[in-house]
Amino acid sequence: MAGQTQKKEMSFLDHLEELRQRIIRSLVVVIILAGGAYYFSADLVNLVSEPLTDVGVHFKAPAEAFTTHIKVSIFAGAIAGVPYLLYQIWMFIGPGLLKREVKIVIPIVISSTIFFAIGGGFCFFYVVPLAVKFLLGFATDNMKPMIMIGDYISFVGSMVLAFGIVFELPVASYILGRMGVIDYKMLNKGRRYSIVGILILSALLTPPDVISQLLLAGPLYLLYEISIFVVWLTGKKRDEKPASE
Repeated sequence: MAGQTQKKEMSFLDHLEELRQRIIRSLVVVIILAGGAYYFSADLVNLVSEPLTDVGVHFKAPAEAFTTHIKVSIFAGAIAGVPYLLYQIWMFIGPGLLKREVKIVIPIVISSTIFFAIGGGFCFFYVVPLAVKFLLGFATDNMKPMIMIGDYISFVGSMVLAFGIVFELPVASYILGRMGVIDYKMLNKGRRYSIVGILILSALLTPPDVISQLLLAGPLYLLYEISIFVVWLTGKKRDEKPASE
């Protein structure tokens, strides 16, 4: 109880210091994982650039090949460190938002990791190959693709991270529903506006082609419907709790 009281009485500067420490820990973990991933960086580059096997990839500066290995290692370290990063995030915001319900942090971290893995995997194994095939289809005899490996790694990495983050929607909805910030009626009434928002978000997070945008918008709308059910179930359990006590 004393620990909880101390947590509530933390000043703004104390919260900033806690945030700084958690960011430093997260960066250290990502760096360590990236260092381990560098050993496999050549295999990772080959795996990521597999959709470009027919056209090949290039680098325009002497150091770009080396920096590409560093870049793919950092992306791999960040993705591998997602469970720890999510744990640090929820441990920072969880006690303040959920008060005594810190016990649900671990299940939330596990659920968040699963949804991130589903989103990132869906993007890497399905969306990226289709998007690359679609975009390269605009090449002509007089306009040949010459793709720089560094730019392509950044493209794939940002896409995977974006899909992974967006797929956290049901978890975020669960937290907001448990806090009472949103309810299923609100989400249900806002469905028509959510469709517009999803299309705009998909256009911002994906390359400027309709295939990539629809491949994000479709699953995102499905996740929105799942979020409505999750929030409804959360509200139902919250309403039934006083009766059981």
